[in-house]
Amino acid sequence: MFKEIKNKYLRYSAISIFFIIIFFSALQLNFLWLFGYSPSYHDIKIPTLRVGSELYTSDGKLIGRYFKENRTPVNYNEISPSVLNALVATEDVRFYKHWGIDLQAVGRAVIGFGKDGGASTITQQLAKNLYRTRYNKSQGFLVKIPLVRTLIVKLKEWMTAVKLESNYSKNDIITMYLNTVSFGNNTYGIKTASRIYFDKEAKDLSTTDGALLVGMLKGTTLYNPTKNPEKALVRRNTVLSQMNKYKYLSKDSLEELSKEPIKLKEGKLEDGSDGDSYLRAAVSKYLEKWCKDNGYDLYEDGLKIYTTIDSKLQKYAEEAVQEQMKTLQRRFYSVWGNEDPWYDSEKNKVDYPDRAMKNLPIYSLLQKKFVNNPDSVTAYFNKKKKMQIFAYKGDRDTLFSTLDSIRYYGKIMNTGMMTMEPASGKIKVWVGGIDHKFFKYDHVNQSKRQAGSTFKPFAYLTALEQGMSPCDKFTDKPVKIAYQDKGETKYWEPKNADYSVTYREMSLRWAMAKSVNTITAQVTEKVGWDNVVKWAHECGIDSHLESVPSVSLGSNDVSVFEMVKAYSTFLNKGVKTDPILVEKITDQDNNVIDDFKPKIKRVLTEEIAWLMLYMFRGGMEEPGGTSQALWEWDLWKKNNQIGGKTGTSSDYVDAWYMGITKDLVTGVWVGCDERTAHFKNGEQGEGSRTALPIFAKFMEKVYHDPNSGYTYGPFPKATVEITRTINCPSPRIVEDTTSTDSVLIDSTDIADPMSPETTTPTTTTESEIKKEEKKTEPIPIQPAVVAPLTKKEERELKRKQRQEEREKNKNGNN
Repeated sequence: MFKEIKNKYLRYSAISIFFIIIFFSALQLNFLWLFGYSPSYHDIKIPTLRVGSELYTSDGKLIGRYFKENRTPVNYNEISPSVLNALVATEDVRFYKHWGIDLQAVGRAVIGFGKDGGASTITQQLAKNLYRTRYNKSQGFLVKIPLVRTLIVKLKEWMTAVKLESNYSKNDIITMYLNTVSFGNNTYGIKTASRIYFDKEAKDLSTTDGALLVGMLKGTTLYNPTKNPEKALVRRNTVLSQMNKYKYLSKDSLEELSKEPIKLKEGKLEDGSDGDSYLRAAVSKYLEKWCKDNGYDLYEDGLKIYTTIDSKLQKYAEEAVQEQMKTLQRRFYSVWGNEDPWYDSEKNKVDYPDRAMKNLPIYSLLQKKFVNNPDSVTAYFNKKKKMQIFAYKGDRDTLFSTLDSIRYYGKIMNTGMMTMEPASGKIKVWVGGIDHKFFKYDHVNQSKRQAGSTFKPFAYLTALEQGMSPCDKFTDKPVKIAYQDKGETKYWEPKNADYSVTYREMSLRWAMAKSVNTITAQVTEKVGWDNVVKWAHECGIDSHLESVPSVSLGSNDVSVFEMVKAYSTFLNKGVKTDPILVEKITDQDNNVIDDFKPKIKRVLTEEIAWLMLYMFRGGMEEPGGTSQALWEWDLWKKNNQIGGKTGTSSDYVDAWYMGITKDLVTGVWVGCDERTAHFKNGEQGEGSRTALPIFAKFMEKVYHDPNSGYTYGPFPKATVEITRTINCPSPRIVEDTTSTDSVLIDSTDIADPMSPETTTPTTTTESEIKKEEKKTEPIPIQPAVVAPLTKKEERELKRKQRQEEREKNKNGNN
């Protein structure tokens, strides 16, 4: 077709233009994979900044970010003019005049062989940063030819720069550039750099601040003000000189500003990357499948993730944990002193440090290296070195050997706490441990421990499901249960807390409230331990449960997450609700990408669920109820009701408390990560003295805050007819009991705070409930037990009585 052009100069020109077009088309299309990837029109219209995702509480407080490049974008009007002027004067003085390629700079670079500086414009640098044109995945087969590789990369940057210039304004381009560039120390973008180096917003940067940051772009390590302050100062002054040269700065200002020292003020964002907290790690795990299914990258797509966490409740929970765990750690040290706390269930001493040392990967390597010299292995683990360790008064620097560290952390107590709103399925509190920096293991959903007596309610639930009522009676007596284990008949004989039995007849409600092992075992035998396992799974326990006679006494390992989910079924009128940790996800412009609703399933009738709440209230209302340690806190206003269950596993290793209010369900576990470490007796280590106070302190803080959204009040009224008998007052018996929840030993019987002469327990009769339902009036509820007076209150009462007596005598004399 070129033969028709008679003029050979025109013909050659046409041929040249044709082949140039073909070449650039092949370059754009990556013909035969020779040239590598080039940004498409879609890529240009929707550039990817690799922006980290932000994590918020339900009330809008930023609590963390996930990022590979620590970046938060800003708009043009949020950037100080001094930064823009410094950038143009230093990097691309004809930025506002060219169309992406500065031909004058290109010519200068070619003639001077690059000695007078490069020719890359700000737009070209943006193309390189945005689309990674020089990364391996952007290069084709021709990458192996050195000169050709350089030419292709440069041409692709030119093409991309022209595309950017045709789609965006100059202000947009310079803003995108400042949002993408690195300022060292995993700091990307002008906003993040402003905060990290000067603790300022980008719009508040001074001329010298802006010059310093722009100067770093030539070499983020070489001109880093924290690592090389002298070179950073020289480079900053060079930028100021460029600003003066191109009329952005007067000569007088240049002289004055050049004399100023570098003024850094270390700042930080309110958050960190993934792994800085239990909650961030939990959300990352929670969204893992969602991101995969929906094609999002949590670390690069700039998502805004709104969790269900309530910032106020989270704060109160963390405070309660901090206060109580500090006390428990002191108690633990006091109990054991210089003695090691590691003993197995047979009371045999365990050499935990030696076992932990041998489980380290490096131990086997050292053994192979020093086959004939075991002392060298021992010497390695005993060698002192500087390390930072966890301490409640603040992280402490010390000289520890590896064995010292193992021994130290083997005595540290930890905890897991979760609070859920059953009606909505929203998780309001998530405390995975005492300090994520030193203890990465999440004790809410990763750790599984023996539930102890907190598992007993599933036996009583099974009894209700099989037609029993809270008033059905069992006798506290010795129990011997036969069961089959691999074809062999074995016997299980559970013991009560004090290794004695009362031969007292007790209602199911009273037995559950007092956490009586022998009666729980009888109930389990009668209903069948397979059925107990079945109903525990129905309510929300997902872990494998061994179907054995002791299942109801909590011999299986479960997580705090599962227990809260299962207990929430009772408060949610028998509807099992899968907890949700994320409420919604939006893009950077707050457009909702997805919102999350919990999966629900009815597993209990409303009547059974109400009866279980009535059973849980027994912990406070029945004589010797194991929740009555709650009297110590200010939780009993406006007819408030709390249901709960303490739990302690064998040898006081694991301590639990499950607390239920009218709105929330909270689970707390306390113990050492090393299972052979434990308290010596129930006075120190039972659930009511370890885990329960965390719940109590937390709820007290919540109730005392009028803006928390949660108030005192009774449990929900029954909305269906209650057909079971519940009118069975338990006798008030004054007795001295000290016990512990356990697979073998159960929780403490706390002396009833009420005087038997002045208080008689009342319960709602079946006929009363039916009558009240017809009248649609409130259902009579068992009154809360009056709390015992403190010494201060007793003194105040006596003072008032004496005052009244004096007034009476005075009036009598008159």
